[in-house]
Amino acid sequence: MTFFGTQGDLAVSKLTAKEDGYGRAMWDYCHGRGGYEIAERDDGYVAPSGGPVAYLAGYKNWPAHQKEAIKFARGKVLDVGCGAGRVPLYLQKKGFDVTGIDVSPLAIKVCRLRGLKKTRVMSITQLSSKLGTFDTLVFYGNNFGLFGSFKRARWLLRRFYNMTTDRARIIAESNDPYQTDVPCHLAYHRLNRKRGRMSGQLRLRIRYQTCATPWFDYLLVSQDEMRTILAGTGWKVRRFIDSDGSMYVAVIEKEDEKS
Repeated sequence: MTFFGTQGDLAVSKLTAKEDGYGRAMWDYCHGRGGYEIAERDDGYVAPSGGPVAYLAGYKNWPAHQKEAIKFARGKVLDVGCGAGRVPLYLQKKGFDVTGIDVSPLAIKVCRLRGLKKTRVMSITQLSSKLGTFDTLVFYGNNFGLFGSFKRARWLLRRFYNMTTDRARIIAESNDPYQTDVPCHLAYHRLNRKRGRMSGQLRLRIRYQTCATPWFDYLLVSQDEMRTILAGTGWKVRRFIDSDGSMYVAVIEKEDEKS
């Protein structure tokens, strides 16, 4: 199991300075002061994530499945949980009209410092047609996890249906939680099912130095679980793009899209 990606919704519109360990790590890294990120799970498990090195990776250092999937971006693009802006900056350079959003003020500050033109500090649950109408929504860095839970994912997907064009696509990366034989991860799956949660529904917080986010839900799903979540929301998977490991990207389109 890999901890990688920006934070979930956290039930706030933005993080405070004391909470924004994720953004602080990126800010320090950009200014030559190191920077790392520790993910802490609610069963006590801790692990380093990809951190600032991953969030600032140039296109040439992206994994192959991400390079392949980003080819499906089209039209006006929204990157949800944009981190340091690696995806929207790449698309902006390619000529796309692209906006990046993140709940971390410092992450957005890093994006602007690096030249991203359109940014907003906001959470996934604040998204609506007030921000605009989009052709592509991108959830890279394992950010299908931002949907948080089965119920909230279906609610958000219906909302996204109404703030996107008829030809809209969602390009979403996830991590199959079942591709592990690590005892503590398998035990966590059992604990989650006992609590009435999906096996891969993590409860996390992100730490850096003395900063720590509030606890939040982050959802890892198998490809079959993703299909089940999408059923009845107006969206369906057009194709999966696999990696060499448990990570994969889904290219998702509206059910009535023909091409």
